[in-house]
Amino acid sequence: MAFDVIVVGIGGMGSATAWQLARRGQRVLGLERFDIPHAMGSSHGVTRIIRLPYYEDPAYVPLLHRAYSLWRELEAATGERVLHIHGSLDGGLEEGVVFNGALHSARLHDLPHEVLTGEQVNARFPGYAMPAGMRFVLQPQGGYVMSERAIVAHVRAAQAAGAEIHARERVLGWEARPGGEGVVVTTDRGRYEAARLVLTAGAWMADLAPLLQGVAVPERQVLAWLQPQRPDLFVPERFPVFNLEAKEGRYYGFPVVEVPGFKFGRYNHRQERMPAERMNREVEAEDEAILRAFAGRYFPQGTGPTMALRACIFTNTPDEHFILDRHPAHRQVVVASPCSGHGYKFCSVIGEVLADLATGDGTTRHEIGFLRLGRL
Repeated sequence: MAFDVIVVGIGGMGSATAWQLARRGQRVLGLERFDIPHAMGSSHGVTRIIRLPYYEDPAYVPLLHRAYSLWRELEAATGERVLHIHGSLDGGLEEGVVFNGALHSARLHDLPHEVLTGEQVNARFPGYAMPAGMRFVLQPQGGYVMSERAIVAHVRAAQAAGAEIHARERVLGWEARPGGEGVVVTTDRGRYEAARLVLTAGAWMADLAPLLQGVAVPERQVLAWLQPQRPDLFVPERFPVFNLEAKEGRYYGFPVVEVPGFKFGRYNHRQERMPAERMNREVEAEDEAILRAFAGRYFPQGTGPTMALRACIFTNTPDEHFILDRHPAHRQVVVASPCSGHGYKFCSVIGEVLADLATGDGTTRHEIGFLRLGRL
């Protein structure tokens, strides 16, 4: 066959998978519908948070430790700095899931951390204006990944290891050969054969893997960048990334990095769920109003002129955990939908997991039982 593995979708996860496969000596073809990188999916917007005290589930923490190591390996392989460590704050409502989940993960995995009140956060990081009754976990190893730069770095590393990567080539369909060996992938430019197939198409996963219809559901998100009145308070060294659970909802944010303005967004922004092809990619006045109201209450020194507003896509599963598994009907096909708004930081290690699944017997050195399809 022409290729050992075809990877469909060369965004955050697919680019990492292509590199992990190619560095193992696999003949890899990567197919991307849009540009590399592009602004149509879930990985644009300059930065993505990385953090260790995982409030979503402490079972993610071992994967995170490996993700940090692999991000550093990528930097060493390409000379591109993608991982920046300045600390993370997780919390808000004292009785909330973010604070209590982060604290549980930090204690369970013996992570260095501090518990701070809202007043203590404000004193240490004056760009914040948290209510006194809030509680936070400050963890020094948090920070951000340069998301688009990391995709480019993974693609460059994959190409250097022998992978063939095609952009602007749309996959129209795929067929699994009988007996669990071999696939045929048809695109708008050609037809390709390989022994294995990895589907990492983000918001388009349900189109390529119908078993994920109603399971991997795209949702519209909007990000804002506002110019601070006090820019010195929002530099990385003085403004850790945050996950904040407030009475208005859950929010996340970053210091000023590359794009003017500090960046933030709201999880499940306006709860607009629809197929990726019908997603509204224009930003509306209501989007900006929602985000500005939040900044005005909790980051009043960061509410200057709007610098940028961008729409992106989350792809949510019912339990908001990732999907990493082989296709139940075709063992030569691997499906991955590691999104639900918190997947990017794991790209480096998910690439390793998917390479394991695509080249072996469906096992991996990583504990991913809680992420397999059988739980749904």
